[in-house]
Amino acid sequence: MFTGIITAVGTVAGLEPIGAGQDMRLLIETPGGWLEGAAIGASIACSGCCLTVVALAADRFTVEVSGETLSRTTLGSWAEGSRINLERALRMGDEMGGHVVSGHVDGVAEMLSVTPENGSLRCLFQLPPELARFVAPKGSVTVEGVSLTVNEVEGARFGVNLIPHTAAVTTLGDLRPGDAVNIEIDMLARYVARLRQFNVAEFEA
Repeated sequence: MFTGIITAVGTVAGLEPIGAGQDMRLLIETPGGWLEGAAIGASIACSGCCLTVVALAADRFTVEVSGETLSRTTLGSWAEGSRINLERALRMGDEMGGHVVSGHVDGVAEMLSVTPENGSLRCLFQLPPELARFVAPKGSVTVEGVSLTVNEVEGARFGVNLIPHTAAVTTLGDLRPGDAVNIEIDMLARYVARLRQFNVAEFEA
């Protein structure tokens, strides 16, 4: 589990097709000391996608990504030099600064616009139609692994504000209209929607 509070920005240092070219092995460089205490098998959220460490060095780690993940996230478009948001897995007793994030990307959205607003950036995104019902004003959403508060929703579009700090310490400040982003909906919204599929009487029977 994660919180959506990014603690480092890493760089894709290498890509190697595996599994007859359907899967991918990624080498990711991190800031010095960021991986201290990490171990093989650890979970790291890479721009919102929970990946398992299969090899580890002082300031770099390797993950393997399935074809399914490559096709349903932005990871399939990564190249050497791509900058990605990183978050280590939540530990018991850690401060819960964002919201509960699973690292399971639900879909890919498109940035429609970014507009300066006072000291912040107003960002508008277009969701896949099937995810629109899960995003609500003042609810939480994860964009590229970053926990954000939704300002407004209109159909399948939603807007957020990026404060200068968030824009500076994550990759969100680099986004431009037309860019694709990983989206994870709020876990609470996911389960409420699932419960509504069933009649209450079925649970009481």
